[in-house]
Amino acid sequence: MRLFHRTPAEVRAAVVPPDRVLTYAQGPDGYVIATDRALYLGETRLPWSGIDRGLWGEEGLTVVTTDGREHRVPLPEPGRVPEAVRERVVSSILVSQYVPLDARGGVRLVARRGEDGEAVWDLGFDAGLDGSDPGLRALAEQALEGARRSFGI
Repeated sequence: MRLFHRTPAEVRAAVVPPDRVLTYAQGPDGYVIATDRALYLGETRLPWSGIDRGLWGEEGLTVVTTDGREHRVPLPEPGRVPEAVRERVVSSILVSQYVPLDARGGVRLVARRGEDGEAVWDLGFDAGLDGSDPGLRALAEQALEGARRSFGI
């Protein structure tokens, strides 16, 4: 039995300093690497503050970014990658607050810890609401300002 597991050279080479490797798994198109600051999906580096959620299923890992893009990676042997993704995404969230805007719905205000330690805010409008509507946008911005003052972020 080996007491220490050595990280493969290609995993170490794929990670941009100062990121530190937490865990990794071999996918069909390269490694999926969870670091202390980001998730690497092959050539793509996703900071934890840019990931809305990670889902694990029979088909592998699906990561949804805060801008709504999905990244799917089959992982036949995921190791600890799914739990590392969950832990890192959850730990990046500083504030998550739902605010009703009008009779049609509301907005979720989410502050995540950015790579530089500063809060990164995201506005998630309910389905059917147009986030570019000036009236709704103004209401959401007011709610955001109130949340910033309330939480001191």
